[in-house]
Amino acid sequence: MLEGGCHCGSVRYSVAGEVEHHGLCHCSDCRRCAGATPVPWIAFKSEGLTVTKGEPTVYHSSEGVERHFCPTCGTGLFYFNEAALPGLVDIQSVTLDRAGDFAPEGHIMMIEALPWEAGVDSLPSSTVFPAWIDAHSAAASRSSASFACRAHISA
Repeated sequence: MLEGGCHCGSVRYSVAGEVEHHGLCHCSDCRRCAGATPVPWIAFKSEGLTVTKGEPTVYHSSEGVERHFCPTCGTGLFYFNEAALPGLVDIQSVTLDRAGDFAPEGHIMMIEALPWEAGVDSLPSSTVFPAWIDAHSAAASRSSASFACRAHISA
C-alpha cells in the first residue's frame, strides 16, 4: 500500500495494487491544469484508491474527464477518464510520499509538447538558486512568494 497527499496536507490518500503504467504527459490539458510540463501520472486500478483525509474538489476539464485536486492548496491529485482509461485512476506521481521510488516509463502526448521542451536537457543545471536568478531577484522587488519559495528550498 502506498500513501500520498497534497502540499498542505488537507487531502491524503492511499492506493493499493500494481502500477499499470507511469508516464510523463505533455498534453496541453495536463500542462494547463498543472501549470507545468511534463506532468507525471502513475496509474492503478480505481478500486485501489482510498481518500483517507479531506475531500478533493473535482474539475471536469472535458467531457467524461474528472481532475481531482486539493481545494486548499490546489495540488493536482487524481485523473479519471473512463473512455480512455477504463477502470483506472491516474495519480500525479509526485504526490506519492515515496515518489522517488517510481521512475516513469516514458513520455506521452509528445505531439502537444511545447517546442522548447526538446532542448531543456541542454540548459545549465543548478542544485539551488543559481546566480542568474539571484541577480534578477536583487534587481526586482522581492515578493513574499519569492521569500516563501527560498525558505522552502533552504529548509
